[in-house]
Amino acid sequence: MTFGEQPAYLRVAGDLRKKIVDGSLPPRTRLPSQARIREEYGVSDTVALEARKVLMAEGLVEGRSGSGTYVRERPVPRRIARSGYRPTGGATPFRQEQSDARARGTWESSSEQADASRSVAERLGIQPGDRVMCTKYVFREAGEAMMLSTSWEPLALTGRTPVMLPEEGPLGGMGVVERMRAIDVVVDNVTEEVGARPGLAEELVVLGGVPGHVVLVVQRTYYASGRPVETADVVIPADRYRVAYHLPVK
Repeated sequence: MTFGEQPAYLRVAGDLRKKIVDGSLPPRTRLPSQARIREEYGVSDTVALEARKVLMAEGLVEGRSGSGTYVRERPVPRRIARSGYRPTGGATPFRQEQSDARARGTWESSSEQADASRSVAERLGIQPGDRVMCTKYVFREAGEAMMLSTSWEPLALTGRTPVMLPEEGPLGGMGVVERMRAIDVVVDNVTEEVGARPGLAEELVVLGGVPGHVVLVVQRTYYASGRPVETADVVIPADRYRVAYHLPVK
């Protein structure tokens, strides 16, 4: 293979991908069989199989037991806004976005006390094993799971206060900024780091993906005078959503 030349299986996968993208192989169409790929492209069975594996790993095709491999529906990515804190009644960003009459968003959550893992402790500036309140969310749009979130708050800060449970009590569901203000903690900064990785099996079961699907992960941390008061992982299916930021210029 000369410099810059692609392996045969990538060339085959690239041509099939082009046909899928331009509609020559529309959704729900059966992908050419391994034998057909071998014959059409003049490649070996191994190359044909590897090309199909590439398309499957990219989420462009899916296997159906006893039936074959088919082109997947390609959803039009929808937008999830990340515009920072907006003081509109204290609602969380998701609740603010879903306040539009056209939106059909719902969510469910559960909270429990836990020991901080090493990574969570590092993000919160506490010691591994320190107690935190862990809250898990599933956000849905029109009944479809669109986003997962897991947040952690140090119980050394919120324990035995009215805001210890993020979704219960007098300020339940009001968001980190408003809840912390109620215990005289002024949140003045938030950071978000966006990355991507293959979805975990338990995440994809809820989000409706298949093994190998990529998710976007937003690591968000709220600060009060430099002290981390809450950190969270927001998990979003990358094939169905785009994260859009709208940030004010000061």
